[in-house]
Amino acid sequence: MNDNRQKLSGVFVPVVTPFRNDNLQLDDLRFNLRRLRESKVKGYLALGSNGEFRSLSDREQMQVLEIFAEEKGRKVVMVGTGCESTRQTIEKSKAVAAMGFDYVSVLTPGYFAKRMDGPTLRTHYERVADAAALPVVIYNAPQFTGGVQIPGSTIVILSRHPNIVGIKDSSPVGPGRFLSDLDADADFHVLAGSATFFYPSLHLGARGGILSLANVFPDECADLYRLFVERKYDEAAALHHRLSRLTEAVSGTAGVAGVKAAMEIVGFRGGEPRSPLQPVRPAMRETIRARMKAEGFLP
Repeated sequence: MNDNRQKLSGVFVPVVTPFRNDNLQLDDLRFNLRRLRESKVKGYLALGSNGEFRSLSDREQMQVLEIFAEEKGRKVVMVGTGCESTRQTIEKSKAVAAMGFDYVSVLTPGYFAKRMDGPTLRTHYERVADAAALPVVIYNAPQFTGGVQIPGSTIVILSRHPNIVGIKDSSPVGPGRFLSDLDADADFHVLAGSATFFYPSLHLGARGGILSLANVFPDECADLYRLFVERKYDEAAALHHRLSRLTEAVSGTAGVAGVKAAMEIVGFRGGEPRSPLQPVRPAMRETIRARMKAEGFLP
């Protein structure tokens, strides 16, 4: 229990996948990971939504994971393995376990959204957790799964499974809807999925966050967690407001393309999103730059 609590506390980067002209840029991914390895973040989420995993072939996903395996250093790495079928999710989770990663992150199935009720999702996650060689972190993101939202009561039940150790909640309302119902002694750790509710979620009992803006400002995001732990709440609140406003201006307005544009501004190699997603237009890039400057993140 203590090991998971320590490993799942802090800030994680949902690492982007760089593309140029729709082509995967593995050298740029390696560059970003080497730079992130020197930052204060706890670890990474590979093949998440910001990683555009749905736009990668199976072969490309393995190529990406090979770079993570080579460059992870001492960072904690969770890997997105969620597929539409339980069987496929289990197979992918087993393949990832052989590469030396720490956790699998399992997004809810969403194609048959109307059929994804609490009992169905419970069965899915329990079967995955029973078979997976790595601990499972649930990924709740209804905006990416046809509106599928894991019921709070189902999360509470799943939190008691010995191989389900946490949840990343990226739903618009955040994890506040179920945090108070969790067993405080369970080996289950909540990660907020957005900087907009990361800091409030910490006060409600979340252990950390997986924040898109950490691709751009990893140390600043990690500093917010540190300030909370040190109980410097006034400083933490001020930083939270700055990061929250910037998140709205970057990923909230332009999605993954906005995150990648912001990364390029500060010297990371964000590249472009893969089609059909489009890069931000020059005017939007300048708006992002201006907001970064206005919030004090650029000289």
